[in-house]
Amino acid sequence: MRNVPASFAVGRLKTYASFIKIEHTVFSLPLIFAGAFLHGPISLRLAGLILLAAVGGRVLAMGLNRIIDVEIDRLNPRTQGRELARGAMSVAEAWAVVGGAGVVYAASAWAIAPVCFAWSPLPVALFLIYPHLKRFTSLAHLGLGLAWSMAPLGGWLASAQSLVNLQEIRWLWLFSVLWVTGFDIIYATMDEAFDRERKLHSLPAVAGKVNALRLSAGLHGAAFLSLGALWLNQLRTPDSGLFLAAIGGLLIWQHLIAGRRPEFAFFHLNGATGFAVLAFVLGGR
Repeated sequence: MRNVPASFAVGRLKTYASFIKIEHTVFSLPLIFAGAFLHGPISLRLAGLILLAAVGGRVLAMGLNRIIDVEIDRLNPRTQGRELARGAMSVAEAWAVVGGAGVVYAASAWAIAPVCFAWSPLPVALFLIYPHLKRFTSLAHLGLGLAWSMAPLGGWLASAQSLVNLQEIRWLWLFSVLWVTGFDIIYATMDEAFDRERKLHSLPAVAGKVNALRLSAGLHGAAFLSLGALWLNQLRTPDSGLFLAAIGGLLIWQHLIAGRRPEFAFFHLNGATGFAVLAFVLGGR
């Protein structure tokens, strides 16, 4: 049996890394830890287990999305370069990555607490449902918001290890739903023409870019108010208030440029917003 050349192995690792988009964890990871710290301090051991569960869950979600959408990605000029779409990876390889990520996610949830393991299928169900929604409803953006809102909820549950006092997380959970729904609408403006041609029900394709961005701005306004309610009820400190103002500034900046630079608004400004939310929570503890 021949040895696998090192260059081939490195190339495959690069392909897998590109497929899972580990860098996109910057969107969910700060919200997970924000949820954990909202409940209270956590140990280094728990922080490590939360990190493992977060990475496993994120890779699982991305892999399922890519597998479910592979035929759409092959048709869309913007996504034809993705690993499955261009044939750089097989679907079997993608399922292997998803399976491995699922094992990491489930094992980490079990190691944290039985209650976390018991509820761990809920995010997976949402990850499976969300990619199908755009085929028949413009509420697909809300589907992603609900799926992503499992991040702060999961972090809080890992820290609390009980459903008692679940109301502590309600405002951060609501922020996550509204924030992610809003920025997914911005992201969808890049595919407005394609979605309309293929009869995919993204909001920009259904209502037009201008109307979609107006709704996105409204959702982000409501998201900011949710954080304001969290500050008034649980985090009323000057440091936390400063970060709340910074989050408001980032959301406004995002909408000032969303029509011209949607990719920058989506990736860079939302990545910064996630970390600002984590700082907002930490500043109030």
